[in-house]
Amino acid sequence: MITTDGQTPTDLAAELGEDIHVWRLAYDHHDGRAPLLAMLGAYLGVPASQVQVEASEHGRPALAGTQRDAFSFNWSHSHDQALIAITRGVLPGIDLERLRPHPKAVPIARRYFSPDETAALEALPADQRDRAFLELWTAKEAVLKALGRGLAFGLHRLSIAGPSDLPVLHRLDGYEAAQWQLHRLILDDAHVGTLAWRGTPRRIRQWTLAGTD
Repeated sequence: MITTDGQTPTDLAAELGEDIHVWRLAYDHHDGRAPLLAMLGAYLGVPASQVQVEASEHGRPALAGTQRDAFSFNWSHSHDQALIAITRGVLPGIDLERLRPHPKAVPIARRYFSPDETAALEALPADQRDRAFLELWTAKEAVLKALGRGLAFGLHRLSIAGPSDLPVLHRLDGYEAAQWQLHRLILDDAHVGTLAWRGTPRRIRQWTLAGTD
């Protein structure tokens, strides 16, 4: 694996520290977890076949066995692309969605989002709602994935505020929202992505693997 600027994950693993590394790569659903395991193996310095991964009670993947404390990670894929987040000391959550029409965005928001989020979405011109809806969705998913919880936790139990490029966790039932960080990922015109973690601000370093459009 090599980035578009000639670096490799193996080279960058030594620079991880408390940064959050975010990788964007081409993805084919037939590959399953193979791209993820290859990336984790590059950071661990072992073949993908030797990466030990287990799932939590709610399905969040994590390193297992003797590799358990090496680092934490999360990943997401949508259609032809995937995102992988790797760091130490916090549990990252990341979510990716391909931009597409959502004619039922407002009805879905009324059912599953908080009233303030729904009102903000309804106030937008119709041609801006698809992206705004997915920005909210990925932010919520990223937080839930960082919590290690799934959608069953309830999308209405957290609320995202702030401008499109600087989202803020306004409310999270049972948790102190001010302890959370949200970061909108700069991808391309066809994808929306968000990174979340509970803790202090961190430097985010982002790469695209060669061959990713």
